[in-house]
Amino acid sequence: MVVGESVYGEKRISVEEGETKIEYRAWNPFRSKLAAAILGGVDQIHIKPGAKVMYLGAASGTTVSHVSDIVGPEGLVYAVEFSHRSGRDLLNVAKKRTNIIPIIEDARHPHKYRMLVGMVDVIFADVAQPDQTRIVALNAHNFLKNGGHFVISIKANCIDSTAAPEAVFASEVKKMSAENMKPQEQLTLEPYERDHAVVVGIYRPPPKVKK
Repeated sequence: MVVGESVYGEKRISVEEGETKIEYRAWNPFRSKLAAAILGGVDQIHIKPGAKVMYLGAASGTTVSHVSDIVGPEGLVYAVEFSHRSGRDLLNVAKKRTNIIPIIEDARHPHKYRMLVGMVDVIFADVAQPDQTRIVALNAHNFLKNGGHFVISIKANCIDSTAAPEAVFASEVKKMSAENMKPQEQLTLEPYERDHAVVVGIYRPPPKVKK
């Protein structure tokens, strides 16, 4: 999206194909859960050119900038971040990328940004909160289309530091199913992150009853 500029000091590689010159950016899996999931072998992240993505826990916008590159000018990234300090960095990234809509708000209260967000194809979440499945579910019920997908990064000790990571992951998957979020794939993020997993699934809300 923005040729000739690094977002966080990452390497850039230019490739010439005939008359056209294409620039690629290195994506560090030790700094991005999404990159770690891709390199770890997740089958499908469902983020593709033209997609509308809601990103919960956008932080300073480093991974958001890569998602922005993937969805391209026809896509959109609604980037939600609660911290004002990280939000300042996110706003600076968004200034140069027209497909990022930064939202400095608490993702627990989707009604506060309802007027800014349309229906999305994918929700990616990296919020590291004990109630993160509930946070994702609230946003899914408001913004994720029927048949849309979610990708959730789970940090076990943020949810329960006393339980084994596998038990935490299983418990979160159960909570997702109760919210009409059907997990399809689960992957741990070693060697890039300890005690982390990514869960990918599909959202299938019940049909609305006609009155």
